[in-house]
Amino acid sequence: MPLNNQQKQHIQHVIATCLLNKFQNYGAENNFMPFHFRLLGKDRLALYSFMQSLLTTFGTSIFEPVAAALAGTKFAKVETHFTVGNSIYSNCQQSVQTIINQLTINPKPDKIKELKLLRNSLSGTINKLKPAKVDLFVENERGEQYFFDLKTAKPNKGDFQKYKQTLLEWAGIVYTANKNAKVHTLIAIPYNPYEPELYQFWTLAGMLDLNEEIKVAEKFWDFLGGEGAYIELLDCFEKVGMELRPEIDRYFAKFNK
Repeated sequence: MPLNNQQKQHIQHVIATCLLNKFQNYGAENNFMPFHFRLLGKDRLALYSFMQSLLTTFGTSIFEPVAAALAGTKFAKVETHFTVGNSIYSNCQQSVQTIINQLTINPKPDKIKELKLLRNSLSGTINKLKPAKVDLFVENERGEQYFFDLKTAKPNKGDFQKYKQTLLEWAGIVYTANKNAKVHTLIAIPYNPYEPELYQFWTLAGMLDLNEEIKVAEKFWDFLGGEGAYIELLDCFEKVGMELRPEIDRYFAKFNK
């Protein structure tokens, strides 16, 4: 279902606010680079420095609030930086480690079976973990809960085991609090850097269940906002960029004075 005009305006407002906040809080580096300044201009170097800073924080400063705004058009509950909890049954925690160990030997993840194992391991003592926070939490009208960890477009392959453990521990924490919970824990990658080619899922295979634990680009945004949301969201970003371009140009022009 496409977004209506009011929803689009709200999302555009969120995008614009996030970008303007970034400008207000951004402190340009004062590195003296005489050759670069004369060749490219201070405004272009300032823009480059700003872009580097923005790309570093794009997930938290742009994608998270935009994802929450988009999800608000479809889901009953939406929250960023949601605290899952910090208590897990000892046997459930052990099952998490068992799953990880098995995947290192036989890399064939099956999230549905893994969640069943966790639900069947709700016994032992209650262990305390560092409070777990997720980037985005949404819950639909049926009470199904989705916990998203937003990652960069090209996550480090060496970190996948840690990602998997995190997703399993989130589920274990939720089950410890409510064994009947309908829980989904996933990795979200906001865009496909390999476009128009398919995302290179081979980098994720082995630890993550590609059907149950990851949503990339269109699948992520359409899940949050409904079919067609991804394309409409791109249009929202483009419109905000066009509207703010004069202000952006004025901001960076001052570096040439």
